[in-house]
Amino acid sequence: MRLLLNVIWLVLCGFWMALGYLLAGVICCILIITIPFGLASFRIANYALWPFGRTVEVRRDAGAPSLVGNVVWIIFAGWWLTIGHIVTGLLLCLTIIGIPLGIANFKLIPVSLVPLGTRIVPIT
Repeated sequence: MRLLLNVIWLVLCGFWMALGYLLAGVICCILIITIPFGLASFRIANYALWPFGRTVEVRRDAGAPSLVGNVVWIIFAGWWLTIGHIVTGLLLCLTIIGIPLGIANFKLIPVSLVPLGTRIVPIT
């Protein structure tokens, strides 16, 4: 079932959401000082391509630098990506088949807002 949902997800919205994260990651890596944001964005792009079967886990060892970084991320990129997830999630929830995909979009909102201090792990 996860494979089927991931394939439908990839076709309907995963590819486009991943492109948004890739664009944010490339811009962050070009600006050199924001390379950690770029790496986090690439990690989330991978998650946005294939979200079913994985989840986000908060790292308890992340400290104040990731908090400061997350505030900067929210201001410059996080809220744009979050708006994309909200709009796409609402549109997907308009159909019966799209409801699980819309819920997956809403599941991506926290990691799109605060990517530093989290990790993406497979569901066992």
